[in-house]
Amino acid sequence: MRRSRFLIVMMLVLTAGLARGQQRAEVRFPDPDIGEDTLQQRRADQLAAASGLGSMHDFSFDDRLPESGITFRHHGVEDAAKTYKAAHYDHGNGLGVADVDGDGLLDLYFVSQIGSNELWRNLGEGRFENITESAGVGLAERVSVAASFADIDNDGDADLFVSTVRMGNVLFENDGNGVFRDISASAGVDYVGHSSGAVFFDYDNDGLLDLFVTNVGTYTSDERGPGGFYRGLEDAFSGHLFPERFERSILYRNLGLNRFRDVTSETGLVDDSWSGDASIVDFNRDGFPDLYVLNMQGSDHYYENVQGRTFVERTAEHFPKTPWGAMGIKWFDYDNDGDLDLFLTDMHSDMNEGLGPDQEFIKKPFVDKYFYQDAFEHILGNALYRNEGNGIFSEVSDALGLENYWPWGTSVGDVNADGWQDVFIASSMSYPFRYGINSMLLNERGNHFAQAEFILGIEPRRDGRVRTPTFELECTGADEDHDRCEGLDGPVTVLGTLGTRTSAIVDLDQDGDLDIVTGEFNAQPQVLVSDLSDRHQIHWLKIELEGTSCNRDALGAEVSVCADGQCLLRLNDGKSGYLSQSSVPLYFGLGEASSVDRIVVRWPSGDQQTLEGPLEVNRSIRIRQRQ
Repeated sequence: MRRSRFLIVMMLVLTAGLARGQQRAEVRFPDPDIGEDTLQQRRADQLAAASGLGSMHDFSFDDRLPESGITFRHHGVEDAAKTYKAAHYDHGNGLGVADVDGDGLLDLYFVSQIGSNELWRNLGEGRFENITESAGVGLAERVSVAASFADIDNDGDADLFVSTVRMGNVLFENDGNGVFRDISASAGVDYVGHSSGAVFFDYDNDGLLDLFVTNVGTYTSDERGPGGFYRGLEDAFSGHLFPERFERSILYRNLGLNRFRDVTSETGLVDDSWSGDASIVDFNRDGFPDLYVLNMQGSDHYYENVQGRTFVERTAEHFPKTPWGAMGIKWFDYDNDGDLDLFLTDMHSDMNEGLGPDQEFIKKPFVDKYFYQDAFEHILGNALYRNEGNGIFSEVSDALGLENYWPWGTSVGDVNADGWQDVFIASSMSYPFRYGINSMLLNERGNHFAQAEFILGIEPRRDGRVRTPTFELECTGADEDHDRCEGLDGPVTVLGTLGTRTSAIVDLDQDGDLDIVTGEFNAQPQVLVSDLSDRHQIHWLKIELEGTSCNRDALGAEVSVCADGQCLLRLNDGKSGYLSQSSVPLYFGLGEASSVDRIVVRWPSGDQQTLEGPLEVNRSIRIRQRQ
């Protein structure tokens, strides 16, 4: 008995010793980090300036990820971490939001590069459950990019399209209960290439949603890395300098019965720019949606839809100078003057040189003439085009305070319910770069956008975190020549900086105010829940549209809510954030208005429908297109 006890004790000691010997060292990179080191001073400065804000800011966001039950963690490919190179994998992934099972609650679809995407069902009261396996939407063997929800067959539920990098794009049909069936091959949309964003819209107004898929360009080799991804080319970031690497984006026409046909050439929508995303708008008000296509390395392109038959490139007439490195896009009426303005984020101009926090809010003064080619004919930073009417736009981003650093996508929503739409910009670069903040910009009645990420508790992040375990090394062994192994032996965990890639502004907990969900790179998401409705009596309205002669989702419709002497305009484009299209209600903060005078819907065809008031506020309204 004593011998047995002795052996057990010795085994425990040896096991503990082995465990101690296997403990991993942690390496922070970069270290020091000026982005992290200046956070508290930036917070103090912003809080000190808060009293000068004209917009309501006496509320905050709290990251409720632990309480939500969501355990998803994004995993990037090795070429965006351990073997980092400037290939386009570091752009990250989208985040889709929709009520997939018809229970009235918004569910979340998180997209990853390595490992499974995950669909989380909203249980109410801020709790979620993972239904990925039963829903059949994991795609664990593919490197996914974007997620777009839309009703492709007009049966009243949200179907799902997911783009991938060289592994075949995927279209899922929803059975109405949140169970999805892969119909990619039979639908004819299983293109294999370097796909990115996906936009559903009805370009020919036949009542069926068509699909535009943006393709970036060839940035990978045929060599495979861990998890099966295609390794990035060493000069991937210079791909725009090589015409043979161009990859044309695709327009698919919906033929009905879940079948699509490539009509790119016959419609003249031939775009071979390095495009990551796009968005629709009926700019010329003719009842046919036009398309603005972003170019992350060169000139953007605006295509006018000619009666649903062809598209004509007319960028120079309206946008003679576009950002050079555009990533995110959103049409919205920032100044409440009744027309749609255009906001674009420019990421790649910020990769020209490293800037400190004190230089983040200025346009770039210098670029490499070879790499950036005709960059001096572009805007080197974000752009806000104010719609002056008659096809004229003025670029006013600097005057309104909309420049920031390392921006990806943008989400727009009235987070303080004052009647003016605010802007959240998902930002930062992650490993191997310093920490960069997300931007929360409050709309000061159309006159300016005020920085408020520290005021509202979005920065610093929960528990002051700025880093996450990004990859592991064996410095006494296979990875001994890795740069991060210098001076180290044994197993090492490299802690890279956190960075957001996409976001969605939605009312997750149905309390009447807007929350923010983010998609992070190599990390877990943030579930930023607002306490606005707990601290203030607010007025709001949510509107869901149901098309009959137009597409069921009514994508392309415009809604104006008139109350207290002001009309608020929203475009129902589904554009919820970078690489994302979601099926969510339109949200209207109403300020002090306690009732609504009227609601005017301009359906995608141009037909107009009016609901006369007075109408009660603080509720959801479903508007069905008049037959």
